[in-house]
Amino acid sequence: MKVSKEQVRENRRRIVETASELFRERGYDGVGVAELMSAAGLTHGGFYKHFGSKADLMAEAMSCGFTRTAESMAGVDREKFIEYYLPTTTSR
Repeated sequence: MKVSKEQVRENRRRIVETASELFRERGYDGVGVAELMSAAGLTHGGFYKHFGSKADLMAEAMSCGFTRTAESMAGVDREKFIEYYLPTTTSR
């Protein structure tokens, strides 16, 4: 059964977004291709139709993650961002 170009784009987007989340949670070495594809709801055999390597996916997943962070931080002032990213502790 042939998959439409639109479905191919959707599958790739889902793989990248899933990878972005899993790599952030467990690191690059903490996630295997088969596990990643399963989490994206796809079979591992299709991975190499979308990416030349896991490292290629990592580069795209990082870009996706950076874009999402930038979008979610739009309008946040610098001090609030720093407080969020580097919380201070009251005990020393």
